[in-house]
Amino acid sequence: HTAFVLIPLLILKYLSPLFHLARQTLHPTHAPQSPRLCFVGISGCADPSDPQALFWVPAPLWQMEYFGQISIGTPPQNFTVVFDTGSSNLWVPSVYCVSKACAAHSRFQPTQSSTYQVIGTPFSIQYGTGSLTGIIGSDQVTHPHGPPSSLQVEGLTVSNQQFAESISEPGKAFLDAEFDGILGLAYPSLAVDGVTPFFDNLMAQNLVELPIFSVYMSSYGRGFAPGGELLFGGFDSSHFTGTLNWVPVTQQGYWQIHIQLGGTVTFCAGGCQAIVDTGTSLIAGPTKEVKELQNLIGAVSVDGEYAVECSNLNVMPDLTFTINGLPYTLSAQAYTLVYGDGMAYCISGFQGNDIPPPTGPLWILGDVFIRQFYSVFDRGNNRVGLAPAVP
Repeated sequence: HTAFVLIPLLILKYLSPLFHLARQTLHPTHAPQSPRLCFVGISGCADPSDPQALFWVPAPLWQMEYFGQISIGTPPQNFTVVFDTGSSNLWVPSVYCVSKACAAHSRFQPTQSSTYQVIGTPFSIQYGTGSLTGIIGSDQVTHPHGPPSSLQVEGLTVSNQQFAESISEPGKAFLDAEFDGILGLAYPSLAVDGVTPFFDNLMAQNLVELPIFSVYMSSYGRGFAPGGELLFGGFDSSHFTGTLNWVPVTQQGYWQIHIQLGGTVTFCAGGCQAIVDTGTSLIAGPTKEVKELQNLIGAVSVDGEYAVECSNLNVMPDLTFTINGLPYTLSAQAYTLVYGDGMAYCISGFQGNDIPPPTGPLWILGDVFIRQFYSVFDRGNNRVGLAPAVP
């Protein structure tokens, strides 16, 4: 049967702002999994005894990432994963993993699954702080039961999904990560070992109504709202205003599009290539141009990060991306992220990251952008739909 599939996304906090592509080390604070999110000090929060409520002391907005839960095998083994439109493989730790990073995470036990099939192909991905290696296996992947919703399909199962079981996760890249693995949602051309990506199997097995998925990322402090929503098979018009602007994908690997960035100063003259990437926390671009951008907004380098005076937010310039002829404007409040309690310390939401040719140079429209603009990823027509997100 065909259906919509809704996955609630929770928020994970990092001490490193940029994960995907730059491959920087992740150091999240502890955050237990829960279908509901509530911030301490916000009126109307649930009772602390409510087992379905997650309470956090206010913390830096810029340390956010988004994750959800899947299950693999029969009976199901649960894993927390980052849904990443900047990669195409699914991987989780193996019970045979020898690294310290695996010890604190859920590990897949193939002998405990009656539907598991050995593939045995070696798997390897390089990261800035080390590498991830393992082997490829195959099993069914299931979305577990979630909060009630007319769009929710309980126990939706993808059959014969190949995924990587990590055997070695050296270094500290995943040592303290709250998530177990990554589920890639980019095009098949990016998949290591030629593995068929998860969403391609969703489409091939007729498990989604339409060959699209959409992402809504809520911002810090939105009451009971979960961290966001990932919707397979459709989009939810209640999460955006106006109509979607459909932007052609220029190259089918990442979700790559053509953009322009301007204002009082024009960057990437003549336009540039960018990717819409749920796995990157900030907006990244070529180091030289991002440095000019930091100067424009008055950001100064502090211990490797760019900071601004929080008291200047109201007088800092808006920054506008022009995409498929329409303006996408970020206010200073949107691209400057608050660190600490109140308005103590503000961080620029831009970061330099040089991606060499032939893949680059690329701008990366990460979570700072996606929080402001609801994003629909259309594989059927190879396009990205964008519209202002409802706060």
